[in-house]
Amino acid sequence: MDPIEGIKPAKDTTLAMMLAAQKRGLQIHYIRQQDLSVDSGRPLVRSRPVTVHDDNKHWFDLGEFTTNEASDFDLILNRIDPPVDAGYLTASHLLSLAEQQGVLVSNRQQSVRDCNEKLFAVEFPDLCPPTLVSSSAEQIRAFHAEHHDVIIKPLDGMGGRSIFRVRKDGENIGVILELMTSHGQTAVMAQRYLPEIIDGDKRILLINGEPVSHGLARIPVKGEHRGNLAAGGSGEVRPLTPHDLEICRRVGPTLKEKQLHFVGIDVIGKSLTEINVTSPTCVREIDRATGSDIAGDYIEYLLGCLQGAGS
Repeated sequence: MDPIEGIKPAKDTTLAMMLAAQKRGLQIHYIRQQDLSVDSGRPLVRSRPVTVHDDNKHWFDLGEFTTNEASDFDLILNRIDPPVDAGYLTASHLLSLAEQQGVLVSNRQQSVRDCNEKLFAVEFPDLCPPTLVSSSAEQIRAFHAEHHDVIIKPLDGMGGRSIFRVRKDGENIGVILELMTSHGQTAVMAQRYLPEIIDGDKRILLINGEPVSHGLARIPVKGEHRGNLAAGGSGEVRPLTPHDLEICRRVGPTLKEKQLHFVGIDVIGKSLTEINVTSPTCVREIDRATGSDIAGDYIEYLLGCLQGAGS
């Protein structure tokens, strides 16, 4: 996971998972990305045992470092936030070696590498708004001319960072494209702007392809086009609509096939915009509002996999 001392415990989904695992009697170890290595084909893990607390001022206690073979662990959760950069990919490949030795790694690392959180959604084009992925300023300008009001975002971002809205007048589109595409060297995603964002960008969580009953609608502050909580949006827990459930019905079997056990999809209005597979969040907000135990359900599912009951 990312540095445990830097999380926001009241909101952190990884901490919720650790609390759920601890409640079920599991011994938990804390691993940073730089703590993974491989020696003569043997993946090694330098870790510290950790005790967690549901306390916003004192949420963890760490033991001493130990180094073990990855195969000494039954289960490893990889919850590093994007971007999926060189360091992330290296760690992911090392965790794939652990998978080959029989360790259950969640989510499955090959699938995480294959499923870019922006690009994965375009595998379901009829569920998405009109979308273009390109590094060509000419193509993106043509897309804007067709749709008049578009969102341009990087393919490796999170939390609403570096997301631009270009309205009909096209103001600043030139400098935005120069910056975002590195003068035509880097592909970005352009999507038709969805005015339904005013009612919220809904995060829907799925465990083994099955949706949780409620999602978190992240509502932008006035004058903002991003609903992300990290960008100042507010959250409102809502039951899933029939259309939300239909999107989940379409996407769920692919998630299950790829062993993407814990996923967060983003829905604006009736459109799928992203499929988040690295470290989806919003568990604690939904649990507080509904009395659910999403992290507990996830851990129970993984324990079932270890016992041969999961798929």
